[in-house]
Amino acid sequence: MNLQIHLLSRITLVALFCLLTTTAYVLYHSNQQARQATQITAESLVKQLELQLLRINGGFGQANLFPDFDLWKQTGSVPGICVSFVATNSATRSLCNGNKLSVQIYPASFESFYRRLLNPGLEITRSIVFKDRVFGSLTVTPSAEMEIAQAWVNICGLLGLSAMTVLAVCLLVFLSISHALRPAKIIVSGLEKLEKAPAYRLPPFELREWQRIAEAINQLAASQQQLLAERQKLAVQLINVQEEERRYLARELHDEFGQCLAAINAVAASIAQTAAQQCPALVNDAEHISRITQHMLENVRDLLKRLRPAELDELGLTAVLNSLVSGWNARSDGKCQYRLNIVGDCALLPESLTITLFRIIQECLTNIAKHASASNVNINLAIIADAVALTVKDDGSAKKLPFAGNSGIGLLGIRERVTALSGKLTLAIAEPHGLIVEMHLPIPSITEA
Repeated sequence: MNLQIHLLSRITLVALFCLLTTTAYVLYHSNQQARQATQITAESLVKQLELQLLRINGGFGQANLFPDFDLWKQTGSVPGICVSFVATNSATRSLCNGNKLSVQIYPASFESFYRRLLNPGLEITRSIVFKDRVFGSLTVTPSAEMEIAQAWVNICGLLGLSAMTVLAVCLLVFLSISHALRPAKIIVSGLEKLEKAPAYRLPPFELREWQRIAEAINQLAASQQQLLAERQKLAVQLINVQEEERRYLARELHDEFGQCLAAINAVAASIAQTAAQQCPALVNDAEHISRITQHMLENVRDLLKRLRPAELDELGLTAVLNSLVSGWNARSDGKCQYRLNIVGDCALLPESLTITLFRIIQECLTNIAKHASASNVNINLAIIADAVALTVKDDGSAKKLPFAGNSGIGLLGIRERVTALSGKLTLAIAEPHGLIVEMHLPIPSITEA
């Protein structure tokens, strides 16, 4: 979930909880105010009636006018309250002050909820006693409708104010969080850039927490870049050592083993000629030795081509690749067609890049012959101003990309060679099937080479 939405939802839930709590308090407070007003009215009327009895007892009032509610009505009585006096002789007198609403302003559901929860309109009864004589009972009954209407007005005002407050708070929080979380987007974007450009670094931030995160990421990126540089340097050294070892083995095989086999072949030919005149029984053995020696010489030549083709140093990359493709076409016996297309001058390439291209193409063709069951293989090599683009495409049996865990030593070796020269390797599936191996290798300058 988005952090902004998560925080806003939490704030909204807290605001709703506070609103519900405040609503409950307002309803309770409205009910208590109504009851308090009823109680004050009852106490005021009791005092007024007792004063009337005192005046009547003193000869200043008329007994037939008791109880007189005009004074209560004239002195600002609370609207929506009914008073009723029941004398001891069962005579009753009552008076109501606006206890009916002309228009119902609250919904029926609110009225039902309020009546069920707070029981509005609770009446209060007081006895009128003067000189230990009970003259009757006074009952004050508040209007439940007026109380509910006042509670509804209070709730509506509270809800309007709360809604505006919650919207304003949510807007301010959203803007504040957006501003505070803006570095998070920059950090995520920076991590994506780091994947493509290890030299990229995150900018400084104002907040201390984001700044510490950025410093940690930059430090990690710097360490990673240093490790990659050291790994790349080590890979280049290993490849150079491997090529030097192959060059040494090729030279030793050619100079020592090859010369010895050529000498054995010459001695076997001489023995065969001498035996033909003096000892014919040895001719077959001499010819057999010659055939074995010739077979060993052919194997040595194939091994020399794999280790270090002589044409690579003498004739260049173009001749070696043409010879390599011709050899694969000859060995496939028409089952697979290998095609080579070279654009540009291979003589401009440094030795390290020349050897790398030859090894990569050699490994690709070996993998295709072993695993692809392809009928057509196209090799395109393009040499431009500062880079080399190589594409090897086959129509073999590959239908999905190999994973890093099971891609084999061949592809792993190719990837290591490309990475060692700061290149880029891409694998893709051809239509309808087959594998496309694309790579871009920068041409190092003379000082780097």
